[in-house]
Amino acid sequence: MPLALWALTLSAFAIGTTEFVIVGLVPTIANDLGVSLPSAGLLVSLYAVGVAIGAPVLTALTGRWDRKVVLISLMGLFVLGNLLAWQAPSYETLILARILTGLAHGVFFSIGSMIATSLVSKDKEASAIAIMFTGLTVALVTGVPLGTWIGQHLGWRATFLVVSVLGLIALIGSSILVPKNLKQSIPATFKEQLQVIVKPRLLLVYLMTILGYGGTFTAFTYLAPILEQQTGFAPSAIALIMLVYGVSVAIGNIWGGKLADKRGPISALSIIFSALSIILLIFTFTMESKIAAVLTILVWGAFAFGNVPGLQLYVVKQAQKHTPNAVDVASGLNIAAFNIGIALGSIIGGSVVENMTLQDTAWIGAVISALALGVTRYSGMLDKREIQQA
Repeated sequence: MPLALWALTLSAFAIGTTEFVIVGLVPTIANDLGVSLPSAGLLVSLYAVGVAIGAPVLTALTGRWDRKVVLISLMGLFVLGNLLAWQAPSYETLILARILTGLAHGVFFSIGSMIATSLVSKDKEASAIAIMFTGLTVALVTGVPLGTWIGQHLGWRATFLVVSVLGLIALIGSSILVPKNLKQSIPATFKEQLQVIVKPRLLLVYLMTILGYGGTFTAFTYLAPILEQQTGFAPSAIALIMLVYGVSVAIGNIWGGKLADKRGPISALSIIFSALSIILLIFTFTMESKIAAVLTILVWGAFAFGNVPGLQLYVVKQAQKHTPNAVDVASGLNIAAFNIGIALGSIIGGSVVENMTLQDTAWIGAVISALALGVTRYSGMLDKREIQQA
């Protein structure tokens, strides 16, 4: 795999750490700022809203820019956002910092996916996307547990300072390793960009993505309080359990890419969404036992992010077919869809925590994942119908 791909992975690691470290710090931030658990959970949602806005809008606005200039600019914005979070004097300032950082995240993964696929041959596209997204999964393995540990021992602000330094290292790495002569796609016209939000087949992929991620994040956003209050783990154990989850995610992400390359995205996604629905349902009951809870989380991690390569590959294939001049924008909208799913999942989870119990977040997540499976099977059926009519 080209060296430039590893530069993208390095940036993805920094971005992944800041996105997901908040999950391990929800109880800590709630206590420190004197806000409720759902309010602290809202920091997950609002970051995702920043990504959802930034991905399509900024991808479209920067369409004519040099790809490397965009990458470097995004990492600069990312560093500034985390420095603001480090110094945030209030909950409201922290919200602003999270939205700013989310704006950078959205465009990065949108153009990053396109750059990754342009660097390799057709048969390795899903694997190339998987390698780039490994930055996210390695962040879950090392960045999130370490950030959680730092937040619990040195204060949550210290976590954001460390992430700023990570972002700066990634910025320097991208400056050195990403080539200047990156393939520049022809920017889509406004009409072509508009097509990606009205084409029914693309809307189906976005719905698959929203539901696929919404199911996981309904429970995952509140994993730290679940493990503390339902399972009975001490707060100091949370970082270690996040490490277990992260290792499993890293394996699942690579496996998901290989599965999508081998069986095609629809078949791969059907398997992953089926497994997610079953695992989240089981977690409703196993979260009461320490050993059973950790084992369930281990299996959950293997499937939770395994859908990323398949979903990104599928949206690129559909865009090439239905909106060939706006593939970048379609890819950006799918990144937005991932984060709409995260935002909706964490908002639904917050509502469940307020009105029901922490335990109910898991089975409700299972229902949402089952809906993702239904939409995936329907989209696959439409694909077969199109082939027959061709």
